[in-house]
Amino acid sequence: MRALHVPEAGGQPVLGELPTPQVAPGHVLIKVRAAGLNPLDNVIAAGSFAAMIPHEYPLVLGRDAAGVVEAVGEGVDHVEPGQEVFGHVPLAPPVQAGTLAEYALLPAATVVAKPDGLDFVTAAALPLAAAAASAAVDRVDPKPGQVVLVNGASGGVGRYAVQLLATRGVTVVATGTAADAGRLTELGAKTVVDFTAGSVAQQVLAAHPDGVDALVNLVGYTAAEVPLDAVRKGGTVATTTMAPDDDTLAAAGLTGGMVQAHPVRETTAPLAELAAAGLLAVDVHTVLPLEKAAEGLGVLAAGQACGKIVVTFGG
Repeated sequence: MRALHVPEAGGQPVLGELPTPQVAPGHVLIKVRAAGLNPLDNVIAAGSFAAMIPHEYPLVLGRDAAGVVEAVGEGVDHVEPGQEVFGHVPLAPPVQAGTLAEYALLPAATVVAKPDGLDFVTAAALPLAAAAASAAVDRVDPKPGQVVLVNGASGGVGRYAVQLLATRGVTVVATGTAADAGRLTELGAKTVVDFTAGSVAQQVLAAHPDGVDALVNLVGYTAAEVPLDAVRKGGTVATTTMAPDDDTLAAAGLTGGMVQAHPVRETTAPLAELAAAGLLAVDVHTVLPLEKAAEGLGVLAAGQACGKIVVTFGG
């Protein structure tokens, strides 16, 4: 099968032929029709987690996929061969399997029957980003009428977070550029703060002098990069990055902390149903063939993707 993979530790991603995975107990082998890209793919490609989680090579990139079930392993009874599904490959040892390939082996716990109202591209754009947004929104647990700042709203996770917050009756303040403002407003943001125009915290406080009630932080890997000053004392922060840490939050009089996505089917199936019903917009920025998947990863690495990038495969 063709796959975008890292052939050896320290190597660059290449497109080449690899053996097709064999189905295993508790897993589902799918013929991939579309695979969603995530910033995590670049982190894995660079070997940044290799010291923490064992990696095996050749390592196939990609975490999210939609396709058709080729075979099911022992113990799998909720999907069957020929069924259209989507799912996710978790970051678990050994890191080797991925979805940027003509065939992918997914843990059954992450595999969901694709609703008829979703195409493969849309379904492949859901798992990791939508699950991360859902986890962050649940962590801040906002009440109707509260104000929540989404820092990094123009990315794949952020656009889901804006919508999920808006459905809870929250006033959403989103960060983006001037070019992002129209789309973020359509998705439910009340205000869009241009992070290129100056301090995000100062701009937010100009409109909300007492501070916002909560922050969903999706960008920034140091405390200085995160607009904590925009959050009122006693407010809540959910972050998908390594910052701010618990000590920094406590010193600022805030609660919350880091959240992680868990794209198991109990989480992603309801999100897919919302998307199929037109209640959750799936913002796909670009669709690329497998031959250009590495270019898509480059766009993500440069921070230039406004929404999701999805790689497609021939029938």
